[in-house]
Amino acid sequence: MYRVILASESPRRKEIMEQMGIPFQAMGSSKAEVAAEKEPAAMVQALAAIKAKDIASKIAEPKDTAADTIIIGADTMVFFRGNALGKPKDKVDAVRMLQMLSDEEHEVYTGVNIIIHPAKGNFKSFSFAVCTKVLVRALTREQIENYVATGEPMDKAGAYAIQGKFGIYIKEIHGDYYNIVGFPIAKIHEKLLEQGIDLLNI
Repeated sequence: MYRVILASESPRRKEIMEQMGIPFQAMGSSKAEVAAEKEPAAMVQALAAIKAKDIASKIAEPKDTAADTIIIGADTMVFFRGNALGKPKDKVDAVRMLQMLSDEEHEVYTGVNIIIHPAKGNFKSFSFAVCTKVLVRALTREQIENYVATGEPMDKAGAYAIQGKFGIYIKEIHGDYYNIVGFPIAKIHEKLLEQGIDLLNI
């Protein structure tokens, strides 16, 4: 049996785990998230590793627990023409970001770091990144301002939530939908299967 720890308090990531019927415990990381890497895939993997390693340092030592532990850290960022778009600083910043994304294609990268910590034996850690391309419809200034006024984009990378009110403005996606939400669960499941672990049967 495995104890699965999601190194995040993100409601969206927790909801995806719940939808898939995976038992887990959520623990948010308080570690400062700063990565020296500039390349998108490397950057999000480094940030995910900070979260996973922080949680690993907080939980009990393997000898003190009867369960093998899996820690899953994830970090999602929006990139437009190679530039990272984080969470908007304010409503003006949110409008600016959405004007950039209007009638353009951008990339959403999620980095994942997984630490497998056996009750006995050495731990194993590995990372990967998933990229999804997103094409946004051409938006008017009024549409953008009305969306920003809902408050939804203020805590979202790239200033939008595809699973929320902004979904109506998404023209196309190429890749994993759940990756845009912030948690590429299919790839996580696949990578753990390669390690002989089935998240659906733990």
